Amino acid sequence: MDPDFDGYRSAPVPVPVLGGAACRFIVEGYDDDPAPEDFHVAIRTFLALDRGALEAASPFIYAYYRDITDQLLAAGDDEWLVDIAGPERVLDHVRLGAEPTIARHFSGDRHVYVSIECECAWEPEHGLQIVFRDGATVTKVGPYDGHLTHWAAFDDDRLDGVVYPARRD
Repeated sequence: MDPDFDGYRSAPVPVPVLGGAACRFIVEGYDDDPAPEDFHVAIRTFLALDRGALEAASPFIYAYYRDITDQLLAAGDDEWLVDIAGPERVLDHVRLGAEPTIARHFSGDRHVYVSIECECAWEPEHGLQIVFRDGATVTKVGPYDGHLTHWAAFDDDRLDGVVYPARRD
C-alpha cells in the first residue's frame, strides 16, 4: 500500500506498449474489490500489448488534435498550434505517461481499466488521456479528466462505447 495514493504502487516494470519504458502501476480499489483477479488479468493483458494498440487508436487521437486545432484557430490563438500531417504522425507529438492507473469502473460497466495520463504538444494544459478496457483495447481518448469512459464523463448514454466524441463533422 502506498500512503500517497488510495491503493498500491508497483516497482518499475517495462511496458512494451509504452515503448518499453519502466512504469509504476497505480492500483486503486484493489483491497475492497469483489473480484481482485480482474486487476491481475488487466495488467497482464496490458503488458502483452505492443505499439500496435496505440497505433490503432491514432485516428481517435488525431481527431482530438484536430478539434483542439479548430478551437485555437477559431479563437485566433496560434501560440500552441502544432502541424501534424495525419493520424500516422500524431503519436510523434505525445509523451506517454509512466504511471498507468488501474481501477474498476463502478458506476458503469464494472470493467477494470488502465488509464494513462500523457502530455501532448497540441494541448499542454489538459494533455491526453488514453484508457484501455480490461488492459486490452483503447476505449477512450481525449483531454485528461480522470474518467474511465466518455459515458461517465458526460453522463450521456449516447457516449457508451465511444472512443472519442469528435466535434468535427
